[in-house]
Amino acid sequence: MDLLLGQTIIYTADPFKEDLADCVSHERHGAVAIEGGKITDVGTAERLRAEYPQATVTDYGAALISPGFVDTHVHYPQTAIIASWGKRLIDWLNTYTFPEECRFSDGTYATQVAETYFDLVTATGTTTTVSYCTIHPESVDAYFTAARKRGLRVLGGKTCMDRNAPDDLRDTAQSAYDDSKALSARWHGQDRLSYVITPRFAPTSTPEQLEALGALWAEQPDLLMQTHISEQHEEIAWVADLFPDATDYLDVYERFGLVGPGALLGHAIHLTDRERDRIREVDASLIHCPTSNMFIGSGVFDMHGLMEQGHRIGLATDTGGGSSFSMLRTMAAAYEVGQLNGHPIHPAQLWWLATEGSARALRLEDRIGTLAPGSEADFAVIDLASTPAIAQRAAHAEDIWQEVFPTIMMGDDRAVKAVWANGACLRS
Repeated sequence: MDLLLGQTIIYTADPFKEDLADCVSHERHGAVAIEGGKITDVGTAERLRAEYPQATVTDYGAALISPGFVDTHVHYPQTAIIASWGKRLIDWLNTYTFPEECRFSDGTYATQVAETYFDLVTATGTTTTVSYCTIHPESVDAYFTAARKRGLRVLGGKTCMDRNAPDDLRDTAQSAYDDSKALSARWHGQDRLSYVITPRFAPTSTPEQLEALGALWAEQPDLLMQTHISEQHEEIAWVADLFPDATDYLDVYERFGLVGPGALLGHAIHLTDRERDRIREVDASLIHCPTSNMFIGSGVFDMHGLMEQGHRIGLATDTGGGSSFSMLRTMAAAYEVGQLNGHPIHPAQLWWLATEGSARALRLEDRIGTLAPGSEADFAVIDLASTPAIAQRAAHAEDIWQEVFPTIMMGDDRAVKAVWANGACLRS
């Protein structure tokens, strides 16, 4: 048994729905007991040290022991092109993304990028990612192999495209179905890995391909399904041209059985009222990608309005359209977007979004994203005074959230003191 000592924060309710005083428990001298890859107990350091005298103790002092961050929408194949200059969505895909993704037919290159990607994200405290791979099965194998080696719980799938992409990045309706089914059989449920059905977005799939992937999801409803929706106005107009009989963008997916519980709808910035109501009705998840939305000039996500309506919402870097691998930077961007909307997000809500809220969007809150006994032992141990600028501000904090907020706004990988995955120390 291991016993980790430090500050702890435990959410007892959704901080977007309840008064903050009633939904958060903070322990300045806390402890987390872990055994067999699971959390077995959480409480005061004094009690747990007395109850588990034989445990191996790691004392992190005043650092915060947090659930590992959960990044609900990434493109690991875009690792090498992150922070590429000056394009909007469709030009970004044609100029940067598609040429880079063509390289992933080479399994050796895919492995190299997957290894680099997981080194980068675990250094920032992220222990779960949900990735679009490329059309190449080799890219999926590389992603899951690198994650399994590190003991991570990750999700991902082959990106399916059969039109409006380069010739060597197009599959077919049949091969998308066949490859996805075979990859799911190979990886889903192996160790801590989950397969996700992954049409890139409506413009790059024919109706026949969307129908095939909808059929696959109907056959395997335990899988999640991820795609993009309503990221930019040009994209929405393109979808309307390609699917003139559809009521709106969401209706395209719904016609082919790709809307329902377990759907992860990335970006979702420019939704119509009908789309918002329907997504809430079927209990699909919306994924907020604030650094990407700003970097590519997509628009401002309505976190406040959508939360008020009761949507499931996850937080994500969207690397490489997103400009950072860090969920700390992503929380900071979400705060800034909230300010632009006139509804600043409280640090307690931001931290919940990056952990339990994102786990809930993935329907994995019973396994990850919390410090509850029985949850899997994934942690990011956060130094709340990691730089002189942060330390001097945190020294004046009057409560835990004033202490945490400077790290949200100014923190980087220097704030990550240690990372644990599945009960083992991955980085220290």
